[in-house]
Amino acid sequence: MKLNPDCIRDLLIEIEERIPDIHSEIIFYTDADETGRLAKYSFPEIEYHLNQCNLSGYIASYKTDIVNNIYVGYLSPAGHQFLADIRSDNVWNHTKTIAGKIGSFSLDVLSKIAVGVVTELIKKQLAS
Repeated sequence: MKLNPDCIRDLLIEIEERIPDIHSEIIFYTDADETGRLAKYSFPEIEYHLNQCNLSGYIASYKTDIVNNIYVGYLSPAGHQFLADIRSDNVWNHTKTIAGKIGSFSLDVLSKIAVGVVTELIKKQLAS
C-alpha cells in the first residue's frame, strides 16, 4: 500500500483529540465505519497507516486483538513533535508541495521539510 501522508496527519490529530490521558485508548473496529476526518479512509488504509505510525515511533501503544481491532494509546514525544510541525494547514500544504517537487513523501522527509517550513516562518516573524 502506498503511504498517504494526509491519512497519517488525520490519524495523529484524531489520536491527540480523542485520548484525554495516558490510561485511555481508541479502538478502531474492523467492521465499523469511521466518522469525521477519518470517514474518507477504509479500515485497511487506517490499519496500514496506524502501523506505520507505530513503526515510526509516533504512538506510545499499539495492539490488535484476535479479530484485528486496533487499540491505540496516546502520542509519543516524536508523534507530538511531528504533529506540532504539521498541524497548521498552511505549513502542511507547503510541506506537501515541497515534497511533491522533490518526489519524496516518506515520513522522515516530510518531517524535515515541515521543520524547514516552520523555521522559515519563524525567521520571517523575527524579521518583521
